[in-house]
Amino acid sequence: MAEEEEEIGTEEENDEPVDKATDEIKIPSLAQNYITLVGITITVASVAGIVLLFLLELTAEKESPYLGILIYILLPGAMIFGFFVILLGIVIERRRRRKMSPEEIAAYPILDLNGPRRRRAFFAFLVGAFFFIMVSGFGSYRAYEFSESTTFCGETCHVMHPENTAYLASAHARVTCVECHVGGGADFYLKSKFEGVRQLFALMAGTYQEPIPTPVHNLRPAQDICEKCHWPEKFWGEQLKVFTHYGYDEKNTLNQSRLLIKTGGGSPTAGQTAGIHWHMNVANQVSYVATDDKRQDIAWVRFTESDGRIVDYTARDTTLTPEQIKAAPKRKMDCVDCHNRPAHVYLSPNSAVDRSFSANKLDRSLPFLKLKSVEVLSKPYKSTEEALATIAKDIHTYYKTNYGEIYDSKTESINAAVVELRRIYSTYFFPEMKTDWQSHTDNIGHYNAKGCYRCHDGRHVSPEGKTIQTSCNICHTTLDQTFGGRTIVPPDGNFQHPIDLGGQEKYKCADCHKGNRAFQHPINLGDISKFQCVECHKKK
Repeated sequence: MAEEEEEIGTEEENDEPVDKATDEIKIPSLAQNYITLVGITITVASVAGIVLLFLLELTAEKESPYLGILIYILLPGAMIFGFFVILLGIVIERRRRRKMSPEEIAAYPILDLNGPRRRRAFFAFLVGAFFFIMVSGFGSYRAYEFSESTTFCGETCHVMHPENTAYLASAHARVTCVECHVGGGADFYLKSKFEGVRQLFALMAGTYQEPIPTPVHNLRPAQDICEKCHWPEKFWGEQLKVFTHYGYDEKNTLNQSRLLIKTGGGSPTAGQTAGIHWHMNVANQVSYVATDDKRQDIAWVRFTESDGRIVDYTARDTTLTPEQIKAAPKRKMDCVDCHNRPAHVYLSPNSAVDRSFSANKLDRSLPFLKLKSVEVLSKPYKSTEEALATIAKDIHTYYKTNYGEIYDSKTESINAAVVELRRIYSTYFFPEMKTDWQSHTDNIGHYNAKGCYRCHDGRHVSPEGKTIQTSCNICHTTLDQTFGGRTIVPPDGNFQHPIDLGGQEKYKCADCHKGNRAFQHPINLGDISKFQCVECHKKK
Protein backbone atom coordinates (compact mmCIF):
# COMPACT_ATOMS: atom_id res chain seq x y z
CA MET A 1 0.00 0.00 0.00
CA ALA A 2 2.82 2.37 0.86
CA GLU A 3 4.52 1.46 -2.38
CA GLU A 4 1.40 2.33 -4.43
CA GLU A 5 1.09 5.69 -2.65
CA GLU A 6 4.75 6.39 -3.38
CA GLU A 7 4.27 5.61 -7.05
CA ILE A 8 1.14 7.78 -7.24
CA GLY A 9 2.99 10.63 -5.63
CA THR A 10 5.77 10.35 -8.14
CA GLU A 11 3.34 10.50 -11.04
CA GLU A 12 1.65 13.59 -9.56
CA GLU A 13 4.98 15.31 -9.19
CA ASN A 14 5.68 14.77 -12.90
CA ASP A 15 2.22 15.54 -14.28
CA GLU A 16 2.64 19.28 -14.73
CA PRO A 17 6.01 20.81 -15.50
CA VAL A 18 5.99 24.31 -14.00
CA ASP A 19 8.31 27.22 -14.67
CA LYS A 20 8.93 28.58 -11.14
CA ALA A 21 9.90 32.01 -12.46
CA THR A 22 6.68 32.63 -14.33
CA ASP A 23 4.46 30.11 -12.50
CA GLU A 24 3.18 29.02 -15.95
CA ILE A 25 2.95 25.51 -17.44
CA LYS A 26 5.91 24.86 -19.86
CA ILE A 27 5.00 22.90 -22.98
CA PRO A 28 7.65 20.19 -23.68
CA SER A 29 9.25 19.84 -27.14
CA LEU A 30 7.44 17.87 -29.85
CA ALA A 31 10.53 15.66 -30.09
CA GLN A 32 9.83 14.21 -26.69
CA ASN A 33 7.94 11.08 -27.81
CA TYR A 34 8.77 7.43 -28.26
CA ILE A 35 8.79 7.42 -32.10
CA THR A 36 11.16 10.38 -32.30
CA LEU A 37 13.42 8.82 -29.66
CA VAL A 38 13.63 5.67 -31.83
CA GLY A 39 14.56 7.83 -34.82
CA ILE A 40 17.24 9.60 -32.78
CA THR A 41 18.61 6.20 -31.73
CA ILE A 42 18.79 5.02 -35.36
CA THR A 43 20.50 8.24 -36.43
CA VAL A 44 23.06 8.15 -33.62
CA ALA A 45 23.82 4.47 -34.26
CA SER A 46 24.30 5.17 -37.98
CA VAL A 47 26.67 8.06 -37.30
CA ALA A 48 28.61 5.90 -34.82
CA GLY A 49 28.83 3.13 -37.43
CA ILE A 50 30.06 5.52 -40.10
CA VAL A 51 32.79 6.83 -37.78
CA LEU A 52 33.81 3.31 -36.69
CA LEU A 53 33.99 1.90 -40.22
CA PHE A 54 35.76 5.00 -41.50
CA LEU A 55 38.46 4.48 -38.88
CA LEU A 56 38.57 0.81 -39.88
CA GLU A 57 39.05 1.81 -43.51
CA LEU A 58 41.88 4.18 -42.61
CA THR A 59 43.74 1.49 -40.65
CA ALA A 60 43.05 -1.44 -43.04
CA GLU A 61 46.02 -2.91 -44.92
CA LYS A 62 44.11 -3.13 -48.20
CA GLU A 63 41.14 -1.31 -49.66
CA SER A 64 37.74 -2.98 -49.34
CA PRO A 65 34.85 -2.13 -51.66
CA TYR A 66 32.34 -3.30 -49.05
CA LEU A 67 33.54 -0.76 -46.50
CA GLY A 68 32.95 1.94 -49.09
CA ILE A 69 29.38 0.86 -49.72
CA LEU A 70 28.68 0.67 -45.97
CA ILE A 71 30.29 4.02 -45.16
CA TYR A 72 29.04 6.05 -48.08
CA ILE A 73 25.75 4.42 -49.05
CA LEU A 74 24.10 2.01 -46.61
CA LEU A 75 24.77 3.72 -43.29
CA PRO A 76 23.99 7.20 -44.65
CA GLY A 77 20.77 5.68 -45.93
CA ALA A 78 19.98 4.41 -42.43
CA MET A 79 20.79 7.84 -41.04
CA ILE A 80 18.36 9.48 -43.46
CA PHE A 81 15.75 6.91 -42.46
CA GLY A 82 16.37 7.88 -38.82
CA PHE A 83 15.73 11.53 -39.70
CA PHE A 84 12.48 10.48 -41.35
CA VAL A 85 11.40 8.61 -38.21
CA ILE A 86 12.23 11.68 -36.11
CA LEU A 87 10.01 13.89 -38.29
CA LEU A 88 7.27 11.27 -38.33
CA GLY A 89 7.27 11.16 -34.53
CA ILE A 90 7.06 14.95 -34.33
CA VAL A 91 4.10 15.06 -36.74
CA ILE A 92 2.23 12.33 -34.87
CA GLU A 93 2.95 13.97 -31.53
CA ARG A 94 1.73 17.32 -32.86
CA ARG A 95 -1.56 15.80 -33.98
CA ARG A 96 -1.96 14.01 -30.64
CA ARG A 97 -1.46 17.21 -28.66
CA ARG A 98 -4.20 19.03 -30.54
CA LYS A 99 -6.68 16.97 -28.53
CA MET A 100 -4.98 17.68 -25.18
CA SER A 101 -4.75 20.59 -22.80
CA PRO A 102 -1.34 21.94 -21.75
CA GLU A 103 -1.81 20.42 -18.30
CA GLU A 104 -2.09 16.92 -19.81
CA ILE A 105 1.16 17.10 -21.77
CA ALA A 106 4.07 15.41 -19.97
CA ALA A 107 7.56 16.79 -20.43
CA TYR A 108 9.11 13.35 -20.93
CA PRO A 109 7.84 9.79 -21.14
CA ILE A 110 7.39 8.60 -17.57
CA LEU A 111 9.78 5.85 -16.50
CA ASP A 112 9.10 4.87 -12.87
CA LEU A 113 11.70 2.51 -11.41
CA ASN A 114 10.33 2.56 -7.85
CA GLY A 115 8.32 -0.59 -8.44
CA PRO A 116 10.50 -3.75 -8.12
CA ARG A 117 8.76 -5.45 -11.05
CA ARG A 118 9.33 -2.49 -13.40
CA ARG A 119 12.88 -2.12 -12.15
CA ARG A 120 13.69 -5.77 -12.89
CA ALA A 121 12.09 -5.53 -16.30
CA PHE A 122 14.04 -2.37 -17.12
CA PHE A 123 17.42 -3.84 -16.14
CA ALA A 124 16.58 -7.04 -18.01
CA PHE A 125 15.87 -4.86 -21.06
CA LEU A 126 19.24 -3.08 -20.70
CA VAL A 127 21.15 -6.37 -20.45
CA GLY A 128 19.24 -7.84 -23.39
CA ALA A 129 19.83 -4.70 -25.47
CA PHE A 130 23.55 -4.83 -24.70
CA PHE A 131 23.86 -8.46 -25.80
CA PHE A 132 21.67 -7.81 -28.83
CA ILE A 133 23.92 -4.97 -29.94
CA MET A 134 27.06 -7.08 -29.41
CA VAL A 135 25.66 -10.08 -31.28
CA SER A 136 24.30 -7.86 -34.07
CA GLY A 137 27.64 -6.10 -34.44
CA PHE A 138 29.57 -9.38 -34.54
CA GLY A 139 27.05 -10.96 -36.91
CA SER A 140 27.10 -7.94 -39.21
CA TYR A 141 30.87 -8.00 -39.42
CA ARG A 142 30.89 -11.75 -40.08
CA ALA A 143 28.25 -11.25 -42.78
CA TYR A 144 30.42 -8.51 -44.28
CA GLU A 145 33.44 -10.84 -44.29
CA PHE A 146 31.44 -13.67 -45.87
CA SER A 147 30.11 -11.39 -48.60
CA GLU A 148 33.76 -10.68 -49.55
CA SER A 149 34.73 -14.33 -49.73
CA THR A 150 35.13 -16.50 -52.81
CA THR A 151 32.73 -18.95 -51.19
CA PHE A 152 29.96 -16.36 -51.40
CA CYS A 153 30.80 -15.45 -55.00
CA GLY A 154 31.56 -18.90 -56.37
CA GLU A 155 29.68 -21.50 -54.36
CA THR A 156 26.36 -20.01 -53.27
CA CYS A 157 25.09 -20.01 -56.88
CA HIS A 158 25.29 -23.30 -58.80
CA VAL A 159 25.57 -21.65 -62.22
CA MET A 160 28.92 -20.18 -61.15
CA HIS A 161 30.42 -23.64 -60.60
CA PRO A 162 32.46 -23.59 -63.86
CA GLU A 163 33.92 -20.15 -63.14
CA ASN A 164 34.71 -21.04 -59.53
CA THR A 165 36.37 -24.35 -60.41
CA ALA A 166 38.53 -22.83 -63.15
CA TYR A 167 39.37 -19.93 -60.83
CA LEU A 168 40.64 -22.28 -58.11
CA ALA A 169 42.94 -23.91 -60.69
CA SER A 170 44.33 -20.58 -61.91
CA ALA A 171 47.34 -18.50 -60.90
CA HIS A 172 44.99 -15.92 -59.31
CA ALA A 173 43.30 -18.35 -56.92
CA ARG A 174 44.55 -16.35 -53.91
CA VAL A 175 43.01 -13.12 -55.21
CA THR A 176 39.41 -12.68 -54.05
CA CYS A 177 36.67 -12.24 -56.63
CA VAL A 178 35.73 -8.74 -55.47
CA GLU A 179 39.27 -7.43 -55.89
CA CYS A 180 38.99 -7.85 -59.67
CA HIS A 181 35.27 -7.79 -60.39
CA VAL A 182 34.45 -4.88 -58.06
CA GLY A 183 37.58 -3.16 -56.81
CA GLY A 184 37.60 -0.15 -54.52
CA GLY A 185 35.04 2.64 -54.32
CA ALA A 186 31.31 2.70 -53.81
CA ASP A 187 30.35 3.61 -57.38
CA PHE A 188 31.55 0.41 -59.05
CA TYR A 189 30.35 -1.64 -56.10
CA LEU A 190 26.86 -0.22 -56.52
CA LYS A 191 26.94 -0.97 -60.25
CA SER A 192 28.04 -4.54 -59.62
CA LYS A 193 25.29 -5.07 -57.05
CA PHE A 194 22.61 -3.80 -59.41
CA GLU A 195 23.99 -6.21 -61.99
CA GLY A 196 23.93 -8.92 -59.33
CA VAL A 197 20.25 -8.24 -58.65
CA ARG A 198 19.52 -8.61 -62.36
CA GLN A 199 21.40 -11.89 -62.44
CA LEU A 200 19.51 -13.10 -59.36
CA PHE A 201 16.16 -12.50 -61.06
CA ALA A 202 17.47 -14.29 -64.16
CA LEU A 203 18.49 -17.25 -61.99
CA MET A 204 15.10 -17.38 -60.28
CA ALA A 205 13.28 -17.15 -63.61
CA GLY A 206 15.60 -19.67 -65.28
CA THR A 207 16.52 -17.20 -68.01
CA TYR A 208 20.28 -17.12 -67.37
CA GLN A 209 22.61 -17.81 -70.28
CA GLU A 210 24.52 -21.04 -70.83
CA PRO A 211 27.42 -20.57 -70.70
CA ILE A 212 27.60 -17.57 -68.39
CA PRO A 213 29.11 -14.89 -70.68
CA THR A 214 32.36 -13.18 -69.79
CA PRO A 215 31.57 -9.65 -68.52
CA VAL A 216 33.83 -7.97 -71.06
CA HIS A 217 31.56 -4.95 -71.39
CA ASN A 218 31.23 -4.03 -67.71
CA LEU A 219 34.66 -4.83 -66.30
CA ARG A 220 36.53 -1.97 -64.72
CA PRO A 221 39.52 -0.56 -66.61
CA ALA A 222 42.63 -2.65 -66.08
CA GLN A 223 44.42 0.40 -64.67
CA ASP A 224 42.02 0.29 -61.70
CA ILE A 225 42.39 -3.45 -61.07
CA CYS A 226 45.34 -5.26 -62.70
CA GLU A 227 47.85 -2.49 -62.21
CA LYS A 228 47.50 -2.59 -58.43
CA CYS A 229 49.72 -5.68 -58.61
CA HIS A 230 51.21 -5.61 -62.13
CA TRP A 231 53.28 -2.80 -63.59
CA PRO A 232 53.15 -2.74 -67.41
CA GLU A 233 55.41 0.31 -67.60
CA LYS A 234 58.27 -1.64 -66.04
CA PHE A 235 60.73 -2.80 -68.70
CA TRP A 236 61.29 -6.56 -68.43
CA GLY A 237 63.19 -7.18 -71.63
CA GLU A 238 63.06 -10.76 -72.95
CA GLN A 239 61.99 -13.84 -71.01
CA LEU A 240 62.66 -17.49 -71.79
CA LYS A 241 59.55 -19.56 -72.45
CA VAL A 242 59.60 -23.28 -73.26
CA PHE A 243 56.56 -24.56 -75.16
CA THR A 244 56.15 -28.29 -74.64
CA HIS A 245 53.86 -30.47 -76.72
CA TYR A 246 53.51 -34.21 -77.14
CA GLY A 247 52.78 -35.93 -80.42
CA TYR A 248 49.74 -37.99 -81.35
CA ASP A 249 51.96 -40.86 -82.42
CA GLU A 250 52.48 -44.19 -80.70
CA LYS A 251 55.40 -42.91 -78.61
CA ASN A 252 53.74 -39.65 -77.55
CA THR A 253 56.84 -37.94 -78.94
CA LEU A 254 58.11 -34.88 -77.11
CA ASN A 255 58.22 -31.65 -79.16
CA GLN A 256 59.63 -28.45 -77.70
CA SER A 257 60.25 -24.90 -78.79
CA ARG A 258 62.39 -22.52 -76.76
CA LEU A 259 61.57 -18.88 -77.35
CA LEU A 260 62.65 -15.55 -75.95
CA ILE A 261 59.40 -13.68 -75.41
CA LYS A 262 59.82 -9.95 -75.92
CA THR A 263 57.70 -8.90 -72.99
CA GLY A 264 59.00 -5.37 -73.20
CA GLY A 265 57.74 -2.40 -71.27
CA GLY A 266 56.10 0.94 -71.71
CA SER A 267 58.04 3.66 -69.94
CA PRO A 268 60.07 6.03 -72.15
CA THR A 269 62.18 6.95 -69.09
CA ALA A 270 63.48 3.35 -68.94
CA GLY A 271 64.88 3.49 -72.45
CA GLN A 272 63.54 2.33 -75.78
CA THR A 273 59.99 1.02 -75.51
CA ALA A 274 59.43 -2.21 -77.40
CA GLY A 275 58.01 -5.69 -77.04
CA ILE A 276 54.51 -6.89 -76.29
CA HIS A 277 53.86 -4.44 -73.46
CA TRP A 278 54.49 -1.63 -75.89
CA HIS A 279 50.72 -1.78 -76.38
CA MET A 280 50.32 -0.60 -72.79
CA ASN A 281 52.79 2.26 -73.05
CA VAL A 282 51.03 5.21 -71.44
CA ALA A 283 52.48 7.45 -74.15
CA ASN A 284 50.75 5.42 -76.86
CA GLN A 285 47.11 4.59 -77.30
CA VAL A 286 45.54 1.78 -79.30
CA SER A 287 41.81 1.82 -79.96
CA TYR A 288 39.74 -0.55 -82.04
CA VAL A 289 36.25 -1.48 -83.24
CA ALA A 290 35.08 -5.07 -82.81
CA THR A 291 32.13 -6.50 -84.71
CA ASP A 292 31.30 -9.24 -82.19
CA ASP A 293 30.57 -9.36 -78.45
CA LYS A 294 33.67 -11.42 -77.66
CA ARG A 295 35.94 -8.94 -79.48
CA GLN A 296 37.43 -11.59 -81.73
CA ASP A 297 36.75 -9.87 -85.05
CA ILE A 298 38.55 -6.52 -85.26
CA ALA A 299 37.37 -4.35 -88.14
CA TRP A 300 39.34 -1.18 -87.45
CA VAL A 301 42.38 -0.15 -85.38
CA ARG A 302 43.65 3.33 -84.49
CA PHE A 303 47.15 3.99 -83.21
CA THR A 304 47.80 7.34 -81.55
CA GLU A 305 51.50 8.04 -80.98
CA SER A 306 52.94 10.13 -78.16
CA ASP A 307 53.43 13.08 -80.53
CA GLY A 308 49.74 13.02 -81.46
CA ARG A 309 50.16 11.40 -84.88
CA ILE A 310 47.24 9.10 -85.73
CA VAL A 311 47.29 6.08 -88.03
CA ASP A 312 44.09 4.17 -88.81
CA TYR A 313 44.05 0.58 -90.06
CA THR A 314 40.95 -0.99 -91.62
CA ALA A 315 40.46 -4.69 -92.31
CA ARG A 316 40.31 -5.39 -96.03
CA ASP A 317 37.36 -7.75 -95.73
CA THR A 318 35.26 -5.74 -93.27
CA THR A 319 31.64 -5.13 -94.19
CA LEU A 320 31.47 -1.93 -92.13
CA THR A 321 31.28 1.34 -94.04
CA PRO A 322 33.44 4.33 -93.05
CA GLU A 323 30.33 5.96 -91.63
CA GLN A 324 29.56 2.91 -89.49
CA ILE A 325 33.14 2.76 -88.22
CA LYS A 326 33.00 6.44 -87.33
CA ALA A 327 29.77 5.97 -85.38
CA ALA A 328 30.81 2.69 -83.71
CA PRO A 329 31.99 2.72 -80.07
CA LYS A 330 35.79 2.65 -79.81
CA ARG A 331 37.44 0.35 -77.27
CA LYS A 332 40.69 1.60 -75.74
CA MET A 333 43.04 -1.35 -75.50
CA ASP A 334 44.18 -2.44 -72.04
CA CYS A 335 45.53 -5.55 -70.31
CA VAL A 336 42.40 -7.71 -70.56
CA ASP A 337 42.24 -7.41 -74.35
CA CYS A 338 45.05 -10.00 -74.43
CA HIS A 339 44.95 -11.38 -70.88
CA ASN A 340 41.22 -12.00 -71.15
CA ARG A 341 41.27 -15.22 -69.11
CA PRO A 342 43.50 -14.24 -66.16
CA ALA A 343 41.60 -16.14 -63.47
CA HIS A 344 39.11 -18.40 -65.26
CA VAL A 345 41.22 -20.44 -67.68
CA TYR A 346 39.58 -23.32 -69.54
CA LEU A 347 42.35 -25.43 -71.07
CA SER A 348 41.81 -27.27 -74.33
CA PRO A 349 42.14 -31.08 -74.25
CA ASN A 350 45.45 -30.78 -76.08
CA SER A 351 46.95 -28.26 -73.64
CA ALA A 352 45.62 -29.98 -70.53
CA VAL A 353 47.03 -33.38 -71.57
CA ASP A 354 50.40 -31.81 -72.46
CA ARG A 355 50.59 -30.30 -68.97
CA SER A 356 49.80 -33.64 -67.35
CA PHE A 357 52.52 -35.35 -69.38
CA SER A 358 55.02 -32.69 -68.30
CA ALA A 359 53.98 -33.17 -64.66
CA ASN A 360 54.49 -36.98 -65.02
CA LYS A 361 50.86 -37.63 -64.18
CA LEU A 362 50.44 -39.51 -67.45
CA ASP A 363 52.78 -42.34 -68.46
CA ARG A 364 54.36 -41.60 -71.85
CA SER A 365 55.21 -45.28 -72.31
CA LEU A 366 51.52 -46.08 -72.85
CA PRO A 367 51.13 -46.16 -76.66
CA PHE A 368 48.96 -43.49 -78.23
CA LEU A 369 47.99 -42.13 -74.82
CA LYS A 370 48.02 -38.52 -76.06
CA LEU A 371 45.76 -39.37 -78.99
CA LYS A 372 43.34 -41.41 -76.90
CA SER A 373 43.28 -38.89 -74.04
CA VAL A 374 42.39 -35.97 -76.29
CA GLU A 375 39.78 -38.13 -77.98
CA VAL A 376 37.90 -39.07 -74.80
CA LEU A 377 38.11 -35.51 -73.43
CA SER A 378 36.72 -34.07 -76.67
CA LYS A 379 33.60 -36.23 -76.98
CA PRO A 380 30.25 -34.50 -76.49
CA TYR A 381 28.69 -35.47 -73.18
CA LYS A 382 25.34 -34.56 -71.67
CA SER A 383 26.61 -34.48 -68.09
CA THR A 384 29.80 -34.65 -66.07
CA GLU A 385 28.72 -37.99 -64.59
CA GLU A 386 28.36 -39.48 -68.06
CA ALA A 387 31.76 -38.08 -69.09
CA LEU A 388 33.61 -39.49 -66.08
CA ALA A 389 32.07 -42.94 -66.56
CA THR A 390 32.78 -42.98 -70.31
CA ILE A 391 36.39 -41.82 -69.89
CA ALA A 392 37.16 -44.71 -67.56
CA LYS A 393 35.38 -47.22 -69.77
CA ASP A 394 36.98 -46.07 -73.04
CA ILE A 395 40.56 -45.98 -71.72
CA HIS A 396 40.33 -49.45 -70.19
CA THR A 397 38.60 -50.90 -73.25
CA TYR A 398 41.15 -49.38 -75.65
CA TYR A 399 44.22 -50.84 -73.95
CA LYS A 400 42.57 -54.13 -73.03
CA THR A 401 41.46 -54.66 -76.65
CA ASN A 402 44.52 -53.38 -78.53
CA TYR A 403 47.39 -53.85 -76.06
CA GLY A 404 46.52 -56.84 -73.88
CA GLU A 405 50.03 -57.41 -72.55
CA ILE A 406 50.53 -53.73 -71.73
CA TYR A 407 47.11 -53.67 -70.07
CA ASP A 408 48.16 -56.50 -67.76
CA SER A 409 51.66 -55.18 -67.03
CA LYS A 410 50.80 -51.48 -66.70
CA THR A 411 47.42 -51.64 -64.98
CA GLU A 412 48.56 -49.13 -62.38
CA SER A 413 49.60 -46.59 -65.05
CA ILE A 414 46.30 -47.03 -66.89
CA ASN A 415 44.33 -46.52 -63.68
CA ALA A 416 46.39 -43.40 -62.92
CA ALA A 417 45.68 -42.12 -66.43
CA VAL A 418 41.95 -42.55 -65.86
CA VAL A 419 42.16 -40.64 -62.57
CA GLU A 420 44.10 -37.80 -64.20
CA LEU A 421 41.84 -37.53 -67.25
CA ARG A 422 38.77 -37.43 -65.03
CA ARG A 423 40.41 -34.68 -62.99
CA ILE A 424 41.12 -32.71 -66.16
CA TYR A 425 37.53 -33.05 -67.31
CA SER A 426 36.10 -32.03 -63.93
CA THR A 427 38.34 -28.94 -63.88
CA TYR A 428 37.93 -27.55 -67.39
CA PHE A 429 34.76 -29.03 -68.93
CA PHE A 430 31.18 -28.37 -67.80
CA PRO A 431 28.57 -29.81 -70.18
CA GLU A 432 25.65 -28.82 -67.94
CA MET A 433 26.53 -25.15 -68.48
CA LYS A 434 27.97 -25.64 -72.00
CA THR A 435 31.24 -24.20 -70.76
CA ASP A 436 34.72 -25.13 -71.95
CA TRP A 437 37.73 -23.75 -73.84
CA GLN A 438 35.66 -23.20 -77.00
CA SER A 439 33.00 -21.08 -75.29
CA HIS A 440 35.62 -18.94 -73.52
CA THR A 441 38.43 -18.20 -75.95
CA ASP A 442 41.87 -17.36 -74.56
CA ASN A 443 43.59 -14.51 -76.45
CA ILE A 444 47.09 -15.12 -75.10
CA GLY A 445 49.26 -16.36 -77.96
CA HIS A 446 47.76 -17.70 -81.18
CA TYR A 447 48.10 -21.49 -81.12
CA ASN A 448 44.47 -22.58 -80.78
CA ALA A 449 42.70 -19.25 -81.31
CA LYS A 450 43.18 -15.98 -83.17
CA GLY A 451 44.78 -14.20 -80.23
CA CYS A 452 47.43 -11.84 -81.59
CA TYR A 453 46.23 -12.49 -85.14
CA ARG A 454 43.04 -10.55 -84.47
CA CYS A 455 45.08 -7.49 -85.48
CA HIS A 456 48.46 -8.84 -86.59
CA ASP A 457 47.02 -10.77 -89.52
CA GLY A 458 48.26 -8.78 -92.50
CA ARG A 459 44.77 -7.69 -93.52
CA HIS A 460 44.58 -4.40 -91.58
CA VAL A 461 45.76 -1.65 -93.90
CA SER A 462 46.15 2.11 -93.49
CA PRO A 463 45.15 4.63 -96.21
CA GLU A 464 48.87 4.94 -97.04
CA GLY A 465 49.08 1.19 -97.68
CA LYS A 466 50.87 0.33 -94.44
CA THR A 467 49.84 -2.95 -92.75
CA ILE A 468 50.07 -4.03 -89.13
CA GLN A 469 53.15 -6.23 -88.87
CA THR A 470 52.81 -10.03 -88.92
CA SER A 471 56.41 -11.20 -88.50
CA CYS A 472 57.06 -13.74 -85.72
CA ASN A 473 60.08 -11.76 -84.60
CA ILE A 474 57.94 -8.87 -83.40
CA CYS A 475 57.04 -10.70 -80.20
CA HIS A 476 59.51 -13.57 -79.84
CA THR A 477 62.85 -14.94 -80.99
CA THR A 478 63.08 -18.70 -81.51
CA LEU A 479 66.24 -20.19 -80.00
CA ASP A 480 65.71 -23.81 -81.04
CA GLN A 481 63.00 -26.35 -81.84
CA THR A 482 62.87 -30.09 -81.26
CA PHE A 483 60.56 -32.29 -83.34
CA GLY A 484 60.72 -36.08 -83.11
CA GLY A 485 64.25 -36.01 -81.73
CA ARG A 486 65.48 -33.62 -84.42
CA THR A 487 66.63 -30.17 -83.25
CA ILE A 488 66.41 -27.08 -85.43
CA VAL A 489 68.17 -23.78 -84.74
CA PRO A 490 66.56 -21.10 -86.92
CA PRO A 491 69.31 -18.79 -88.17
CA ASP A 492 67.12 -15.69 -88.17
CA GLY A 493 65.18 -16.47 -84.99
CA ASN A 494 61.94 -17.01 -86.90
CA PHE A 495 59.88 -20.06 -86.00
CA GLN A 496 60.19 -22.83 -88.61
CA HIS A 497 57.32 -25.21 -89.17
CA PRO A 498 58.48 -28.85 -89.09
CA ILE A 499 56.86 -29.29 -92.51
CA ASP A 500 57.81 -26.87 -95.28
CA LEU A 501 54.56 -25.10 -96.06
CA GLY A 502 55.99 -23.08 -98.90
CA GLY A 503 55.65 -19.74 -97.16
CA GLN A 504 54.33 -20.24 -93.66
CA GLU A 505 53.50 -16.54 -93.32
CA LYS A 506 50.37 -17.26 -95.35
CA TYR A 507 49.00 -19.42 -92.57
CA LYS A 508 47.87 -18.86 -89.01
CA CYS A 509 48.54 -21.53 -86.37
CA ALA A 510 44.90 -21.79 -85.35
CA ASP A 511 43.87 -22.43 -88.98
CA CYS A 512 45.12 -25.99 -88.63
CA HIS A 513 45.91 -26.63 -84.98
CA LYS A 514 42.79 -27.35 -82.99
CA GLY A 515 42.77 -27.88 -79.26
CA ASN A 516 40.57 -30.96 -79.41
CA ARG A 517 42.27 -33.08 -82.08
CA ALA A 518 45.65 -33.71 -83.61
CA PHE A 519 45.12 -31.78 -86.81
CA GLN A 520 42.30 -30.39 -88.92
CA HIS A 521 42.91 -29.02 -92.38
CA PRO A 522 41.33 -25.61 -92.95
CA ILE A 523 39.87 -26.96 -96.21
CA ASN A 524 37.65 -30.05 -96.11
CA LEU A 525 39.66 -32.67 -98.01
CA GLY A 526 37.48 -35.63 -97.10
CA ASP A 527 39.68 -38.43 -95.81
CA ILE A 528 42.80 -36.46 -94.86
CA SER A 529 44.87 -39.64 -94.42
CA LYS A 530 45.03 -39.99 -98.22
CA PHE A 531 47.21 -36.91 -98.54
CA GLN A 532 50.73 -35.85 -97.63
CA CYS A 533 51.30 -32.19 -96.72
CA VAL A 534 54.24 -31.77 -99.12
CA GLU A 535 52.07 -32.81 -102.07
CA CYS A 536 50.45 -29.37 -101.97
CA HIS A 537 52.81 -27.27 -99.90
CA LYS A 538 55.73 -26.98 -102.29
CA LYS A 539 58.84 -24.99 -101.58
CA LYS A 540 59.04 -21.58 -103.20
